[in-house]
Amino acid sequence: MQIAEIDLSKYSNQYSSYTELRLHENRLLNISLLNGDIVSNMQDTNGGVSARVFDKGAWGFSSNPNATNDCIETTISAATRNAEFLAKRSGNPELSLPRSLASANSNSNTKKPRKSQDEIIAFLKSIDAYISEHCPDIVSRQLALNCLDMEKKLQTSEGSMGHNTNSRAIISVKLTTRNEAGDPIELSEGIGDRGQFEDVFESPERIHKAVDELYKHLMNKKTAVKPVSGYHDVILASDLAGILAHEAIGHTTEADIVREGSIAGDYLGERVASDLVTLIDFANSHNGETLPMPIYMDDEGVESLDAVLIENGILKSFMHNKDSAQHFEMALTGNARAFSYTDEPLIRMRNTAILPGTDKLEDMIASIEDGYLLMRPTNGQADTTSEFMFGVQMGYEIKHGKLGRAITDTTISGVAFDMLKEVTMLSDDMEWSCSGMCGKKQPMPVGMGGPAVKTKVYIGGE
Repeated sequence: MQIAEIDLSKYSNQYSSYTELRLHENRLLNISLLNGDIVSNMQDTNGGVSARVFDKGAWGFSSNPNATNDCIETTISAATRNAEFLAKRSGNPELSLPRSLASANSNSNTKKPRKSQDEIIAFLKSIDAYISEHCPDIVSRQLALNCLDMEKKLQTSEGSMGHNTNSRAIISVKLTTRNEAGDPIELSEGIGDRGQFEDVFESPERIHKAVDELYKHLMNKKTAVKPVSGYHDVILASDLAGILAHEAIGHTTEADIVREGSIAGDYLGERVASDLVTLIDFANSHNGETLPMPIYMDDEGVESLDAVLIENGILKSFMHNKDSAQHFEMALTGNARAFSYTDEPLIRMRNTAILPGTDKLEDMIASIEDGYLLMRPTNGQADTTSEFMFGVQMGYEIKHGKLGRAITDTTISGVAFDMLKEVTMLSDDMEWSCSGMCGKKQPMPVGMGGPAVKTKVYIGGE
């Protein structure tokens, strides 16, 4: 399917109600190595056309893997019939949608010659050889390349039109060694950025530097001590601060989840954090920098705008699609996104982060008498009360204002809105991660980031 060659405007005469017509193709490349051997090598292209129609308060949806002229017309017709059928049974003629008109075109495709799969494998094997040579004290090394291109062309009956491609390329590195007791210990990191492989991985030096840093922390972890369980002063590095902002705060402020009973619905306009904390779901850029997942127009044809969720500690707003903006009588934010042509758009985050403060990381460490620097998360979960639990695979003691020994794998837990009220310092730098994948009903690539955050949290341990 060549999306660029298909003119959606010629189908506008078939719209009898509000309609969204979308061409959508995902292209994936996954290659994995274990100790230098290829254990998986997969390419996949999945695409088609979808139509969504709103009639008297009811939505109708249809999709088709073929984007021929006849199939596009059939898809529009099927979605229209579905909306009319549901409107007769459960519709509400009083309901309407806020109008929007947007236009966006963006292209993350490389202008360089595309590398063959053999060339990409050779690149990965060169990274594996570097690890083998420079990281002698390991028992296992794993590399996993994940490249995703999402191309969408959208037209709505209100006149919104866009053709956008979002790409990212990530190499995940996992190193395993053994501690003094002979038990396996490991660390992992995702290295990459937005864009296609040729632009993200122009040379191996960037990965070499990240591998060296990962190996250093892994060697420190060989003699790690268990943290003391309890409520402690901590510094959350940007990776942890980012996943916390996404999972524990971001999801509670998605307006569809608010409608389902999220605690954020009770706190609108109230203090939920220290006045140092401003948390934003950014649409596409910050301070002139294009963010990991830039969205300029969402999949409802709405211009994507920054959603200021918390401002100086006060819960200000939610993230919206057209339905929720109408329900809450709030402005559209352009947060409706679909992962596949078979999916209807849901309210999804784009690039969610706490804004940086004015403190230096070394001053934040010096301010703690007895606590921890927590650096890298593993898995985690949060619920609609903002209660969370996250795994931590890398961290250090802080004793008398100085970094101490590495700590073993642990967990942190608490209620995010309570924890944010304990924030007393924010670093003046801001780091972004491009490797996030959100699992709300359908997968979705997202950006996460932020500064280092000093707060209090409960740590598992001895």
